[in-house]
Amino acid sequence: MTAISTEAGKAPFVEVIGLRKTYLMEERVIEVLTGVDLTIRAGEMLALTGASGVGKSTFLHLLGALDPPTAGSIRFDGVEITALPDSALASFRNRMVGFVFQSHHLLPEFTALENVMMPALIQRMEPAKARARASDLLASVGLSQRGSHKPGELSGGEQQRVALARALVLQPRMLLADEPTGNLDPATGEEIHQLLAKLNASLGITVLVVTHNEQYAASMPRGVKLEDGKLHERGRSAP
Repeated sequence: MTAISTEAGKAPFVEVIGLRKTYLMEERVIEVLTGVDLTIRAGEMLALTGASGVGKSTFLHLLGALDPPTAGSIRFDGVEITALPDSALASFRNRMVGFVFQSHHLLPEFTALENVMMPALIQRMEPAKARARASDLLASVGLSQRGSHKPGELSGGEQQRVALARALVLQPRMLLADEPTGNLDPATGEEIHQLLAKLNASLGITVLVVTHNEQYAASMPRGVKLEDGKLHERGRSAP
């Protein structure tokens, strides 16, 4: 099968070919992904939809190198990440991919600024540089006045904005967002949707968003749907 692509002739940023993922549960083989093909160009923004339980989060975990595939190929800028050793995979994740989840997973004992700084400090970035970068990111998500507040003092939408800033502090080239507005009210969720579009445009970062919000998905420049273990472009059904 030819990998899904939006523009012929452009060098792809991400290439997924024949991706499969199976699990063994009580001596039964469960096939989640049965041959996923996808091509994404740099700076693209797309939505991934599909019914609950079809493997959307599984696909994101494979794409972000959090979990190995059973078979198939994942290439970033021509580098086959499925063949990388664990140490190289960790470096890849730090350089290439930022994650935002439905639950923001902020550390409650630290301030918003400290939460955003944390990944940079773990990577031994000089503290003053990490602080400056985190401050800039908090400003970019509209929280420049909330850096000293702890998560418990922030609204749900503000906490998700902090999580988004944290995902960007190491300046990844791709953002993977798994239902980032699932725990938010519709108005706050729309604010996060608009913020993702703004960051995509201003930073040129590639964004893949898993969502159950069909209206939001339809508003995105591109959409793909996971169905029967494979991906299909928006508007196409499984044969």
